[in-house]
Amino acid sequence: MKAELVRFGVSLEKQLRDNFDTLIRERKYTNRSEALRDLIRRALVQRTWGKGGDVAGAITLIYDHHHRDVLTNVTDIQHDFQKIIVSTQHIHLDHNNCLEIIATRGKAEEVQQLADALTSIKGVRHGTLGMSSTGREI
Repeated sequence: MKAELVRFGVSLEKQLRDNFDTLIRERKYTNRSEALRDLIRRALVQRTWGKGGDVAGAITLIYDHHHRDVLTNVTDIQHDFQKIIVSTQHIHLDHNNCLEIIATRGKAEEVQQLADALTSIKGVRHGTLGMSSTGREI
């Protein structure tokens, strides 16, 4: 089903428009409309997070697998949150470092709690959380 397009005008200060056009070029958007749609979608997704709605997310961790108990702690926490974990992927980056990607789906607050618990483990060098809508709200 193709969505109906609606046209509307937007008034901006010249400097803001020029800065927006620079951003569009840097991010390789084909036109302003695509960039505006993306910004609007992003704002709607953030609203979903704020309202405690369902989100899909990915938690990425980089950790030293030689660090004492890091693997046990990562696994234990994942078991505590298994109802929101869809899948995990473990990648050996080199002799010392591993990358763990945890796909999640659930309430934004629970996904954030899982990410916070994992990234605060001693031995985790870096962790990020990327959340998005499940697609129902947008």
